[in-house]
Amino acid sequence: MSKASSSSRSDLWGGFCWIVVGAFILFESIRMERFDNMGATLYTYPGFVPGAISCFIVLLGLVMIMRGLKSKVVADENADPLFNKRFVISLICMLVFSLVLLAHAHFLVATALFVGTFTFLFANEETPLLKRLISASINGIISSCVVYFLFQEVFLVRLP
Repeated sequence: MSKASSSSRSDLWGGFCWIVVGAFILFESIRMERFDNMGATLYTYPGFVPGAISCFIVLLGLVMIMRGLKSKVVADENADPLFNKRFVISLICMLVFSLVLLAHAHFLVATALFVGTFTFLFANEETPLLKRLISASINGIISSCVVYFLFQEVFLVRLP
């Protein structure tokens, strides 16, 4: 019963958080400049796609809440905690990447460090240390180069 309880609680909290995130994105996409003076239409407004995606995020957050309410939420002392060690490590990695690395390092370097560190920390602990380190380094370098190329050359989005 504790597994269902933990899943129900995380569905409720996760759904609520996704609704808040989706509502914030929708609010900000509505506030974006529409470029009416340049002849832009509804489908060419810069905030149209983020607004549409945010509506889906809110909808899926509601689905998660309904799923959490549908299953029985039982207060169980033996239930898995909502904030476990892996969650806290992930949160710290993402905050360091977004607040420190992107502010002080080139995008390629910051992304390679983030992906490599994240991959190393969450790799199978039974794998030898050297193999995990090499694999994480290669993963970080390749993924940062691919992301940089895609955004710079394909999507024409300038990265820091």
